[in-house]
Amino acid sequence: MTFVLVLVVSALALPWAGTLLARRLAGVLPPREACWALTGASVLLAGGTVAALVGLFHAPFLASLEQVPLPRVLEVWPALVPLACAAGVVMLVQLVLLLRRWVRHRALLKDAWQAAGEGTGDGDLLVVPGTGVDAFALPGYRGRSGRIVVTSGMLRALKANEREVLLAHERAHLTGRHHLLSAVVELASVVHPALLGLRDALTLHLERWADEAAAAVVGDRRVAAAAIARAALAGASHDRASRRGYPLLSATSGPVPQRVEALLLPEPEAPRGSLRRAGVIALAAMVAAAALTAVSLAYGLHEYVEFAAVAVRGG
Repeated sequence: MTFVLVLVVSALALPWAGTLLARRLAGVLPPREACWALTGASVLLAGGTVAALVGLFHAPFLASLEQVPLPRVLEVWPALVPLACAAGVVMLVQLVLLLRRWVRHRALLKDAWQAAGEGTGDGDLLVVPGTGVDAFALPGYRGRSGRIVVTSGMLRALKANEREVLLAHERAHLTGRHHLLSAVVELASVVHPALLGLRDALTLHLERWADEAAAAVVGDRRVAAAAIARAALAGASHDRASRRGYPLLSATSGPVPQRVEALLLPEPEAPRGSLRRAGVIALAAMVAAAALTAVSLAYGLHEYVEFAAVAVRGG
């Protein structure tokens, strides 16, 4: 059953190559397209991993449907039962980690909404009094719509036009529903360790997406760059450097120097025809690879069971 084993290993190793490909693709795309590419890749690669584990876990069950005795199964493929048990354990661990991550997500949102309850403001803006320096986009929770939460300390640290950049940045997170993309990749990263690289890359590109939106609002990329840098420095000087991410996105998260450098360059162009086609081909290749691996694995396991069944009947 070397063929089946190769398929299993390939399915579990695919995310390492897929993550590298997705990060390379995101690096040549504008921020918005990069975020969607990374999110799509994470779903595909996580799905392929789960499909491989489910197929391996169900192999002994398939044998029982063909009325193949377990001793005969072990004669044909001695490692099947240990591998199936290992797959079951891995999926159980994945489920526990997913549930823990989801509970943590809800707890963070609840705590953030409770802290934001002290704020005052109009519309989607809540200003929290105090000397703390912080700002983040607060997603909706239990029927409440999203809010932009900014401390009075952060507002005092910025000039008027820089405050406009900060609010436009956080508003872009809310209107773009960036927390949903972040949640998808965060949860997918639990399925396979390789997908942690996509989570880190998405953090950068989500912030770049919001940076570009803020720069478009104020009409000056240099002002936007200065505002992002000043907000990050203000947080650091007060020992409140914001390292926010899923599910609370902040203008001071991600690699700030890289973001500032990007804002000092011309606005990224929309993907040209050739680049767009290359991106579609790359994503299609990942879809095809994941689907082919899953189908081949299912076929290989089915053929294995059929082989064992025939051997039993012949014996």
